[in-house]
Amino acid sequence: MDRNIRTVDDVLRLLDGLFAPEADRWTDGGASWWDGFYTDRSRPVPFFSAKPDENLASYLDRGLIASPGRALDLGCGPGRNALHLAAHGFEVDAVDLSATAIAWAEDRAREAKASSIRFHCGDAFALTDEQLGGPYDLIYDSGCFHHLPPHRRVSYLALLDRALAPGGHFALACFAAGESGMGSELPDAALYGEAALHGGLAYTLKSLRWIFSDLEEVELRRMRDESPSSLLFGEPFLWTALFRRPG
Repeated sequence: MDRNIRTVDDVLRLLDGLFAPEADRWTDGGASWWDGFYTDRSRPVPFFSAKPDENLASYLDRGLIASPGRALDLGCGPGRNALHLAAHGFEVDAVDLSATAIAWAEDRAREAKASSIRFHCGDAFALTDEQLGGPYDLIYDSGCFHHLPPHRRVSYLALLDRALAPGGHFALACFAAGESGMGSELPDAALYGEAALHGGLAYTLKSLRWIFSDLEEVELRRMRDESPSSLLFGEPFLWTALFRRPG
């Protein structure tokens, strides 16, 4: 008989275990799924191209985010947004679970001669403060948050609280509810009954405002649709959000 729940982390790990193994895309155990996803670099996946998110580019162009500074790119994939931040003078820590994605991102960084990016392969919640080296003026997340189960929002908010500098910005792109079936719209409690995340969770604007209510809202909108010929990535089934930490 086990009685091994003593801390919040113990509870979170217990809840992790309620999901089927194939649902795991947020811990080191999900790395193999992402490795398979990124193995074929020629796949016609829109965000495989070396284009930054249109909202990130817009924040910088409009001066909503000041540069240069220090940035953390959560779920960096092949590094497209990390490269854009480096080109604007940021020192970037870029994190992803997938060694395959990190290898691709490192290849791109070498080609671009972007020496101000440090890539980390692993679980952002498990990396030490020394590895991530905050505080950060910007934490950017394009498609990581919506792959977390509900209880891991606690870990996510703790990471923001620990790593985001006072006055720093947090920016997010995630699945928008009601958009062509992109992301599950089941209530949080129902997800535990099914032991599945259905490829990611969709959010309403109201829910995003509530989850990140400790931060000041700067801009919250739908991502612009960008054509294949555009130099930017944009898909309208995503929300984009920019928040600022008081201080």
